[in-house]
Amino acid sequence: MKLVWFRNDLRLRDNPALRHACAEPGELAALFVISKAQWRQHQMADIRRDFMLAQLDLLGKALAALGIRLHLLEVATFAEIPEALARLGQELGVTRLYANQAVEIDELRRDSAVSERLAQEGIGCHWYNGCCVLPPGRVLTGSGGMFKVFTPFSRAWLKALDEDGFVIHRAPQPRGEPCAWPSLVASGLTKPWDNPHWPVGEEEAERRLHLFLEQGVLDYPESRDFPAIPGTSCLSPYLALGIISPRQCLAALQQRLGYRPQSKAQPGYVWLSELIWREFYRHLLVRVPSLAMNLPFKPETAALPWSWDPVAFAAWCEGRTGFPIVDAAMRCLNGTGWMHNRLRMIVASFLTKDLHIHWRLGEDYFMSRLIDGDLAANNGGWQWAAGTGADAAPYFRVFNPTTQGQRFDPQGEFIRTWVKELADVPDQYLHQPQDWLRVKGRHDYPAPMVDHAKARLVAIDMFRTLEKP
Repeated sequence: MKLVWFRNDLRLRDNPALRHACAEPGELAALFVISKAQWRQHQMADIRRDFMLAQLDLLGKALAALGIRLHLLEVATFAEIPEALARLGQELGVTRLYANQAVEIDELRRDSAVSERLAQEGIGCHWYNGCCVLPPGRVLTGSGGMFKVFTPFSRAWLKALDEDGFVIHRAPQPRGEPCAWPSLVASGLTKPWDNPHWPVGEEEAERRLHLFLEQGVLDYPESRDFPAIPGTSCLSPYLALGIISPRQCLAALQQRLGYRPQSKAQPGYVWLSELIWREFYRHLLVRVPSLAMNLPFKPETAALPWSWDPVAFAAWCEGRTGFPIVDAAMRCLNGTGWMHNRLRMIVASFLTKDLHIHWRLGEDYFMSRLIDGDLAANNGGWQWAAGTGADAAPYFRVFNPTTQGQRFDPQGEFIRTWVKELADVPDQYLHQPQDWLRVKGRHDYPAPMVDHAKARLVAIDMFRTLEKP
């Protein structure tokens, strides 16, 4: 018996572990491990958990139609998995385990423990690269180190891709008579998923991909920064759970364009660079596991004197800062479980550079709310904004939340959607509405909680006074 362990790769297409398991003769089963206590420890958002379980339900049904039974193993934490897998292996007569590699340190330690424990049972473990186009460790500097800056990484990544190429694995063929799949909803493990913004399924992910490539990828460089217009692919939740793979995205982009973009001068390159950013952060997480331990990439920035103001942090979380674009973004996150990337940069800069609150608190809050919560991307984005990470924004680059709103939501369409108190404020006052509200005798929207110009200088001084290692 061969056993395929699904994790953040909830798909049939382009699933290397599944493909290699199916290439060998013999009986095949599948596995998913439910670790609710571990999910809570990792601050998995409720919406992400429910989205994942809805996709798992769909995957279990699809596997059953192929004659592959999906087994569910429930444990509290990762520490219990090796022994539980050993018991399951004995029950099923498993001789080989197939899985796609993780990049997070807790998951890597879990998988190492699983390999060691199953070896005692004579069960071989086979690990594959299913989460990146190029496996972590493939793109290194000439001295064998990890790139610290994105641009040289992207050049080396493209060169390595030209050398290696890549393969898209087909979904497996039926392996026997269809078997029964008890619905996760019927069994009480989850509730019906009826979120119209994020339908589950590989077909939905591929539909979004191809719609974006047909209608949006050429305009992406100009449209991607405006949250009120559909200028992005909206694939991040599907990539985070592995409902679609980055290789599928790259292959579809090449098919759409007829070539692989190599520079900013070529259409499609800007969106490709976003896929490479995803690779950069995932490769970095494997090479620098301390990033998954609440530590900064730049060691000297651990000494930054971050402040702690629970009242200010709560105002940021709830969208009550008095800066319309920040408040709209946070209310959107709390209401939908998703946030536009430009807005993520704006609110992260505001928390760290205007309120001077530690980026770790923002990182944790995002993970507790995002449907596309992904440790590598989330940590990379927060450390970039805070000035503590690889290829971080220079410490003197501080986003002005007012001018960011004026530039990327000039008519206030996004702001008015989420900050209802400002729905009737004229355009010319919307991004600094306090004078207009005061004249109208209105007190239903807060005044700015900080003076941005002064807060910016404090943030810059925090970095200037760091002792160099």
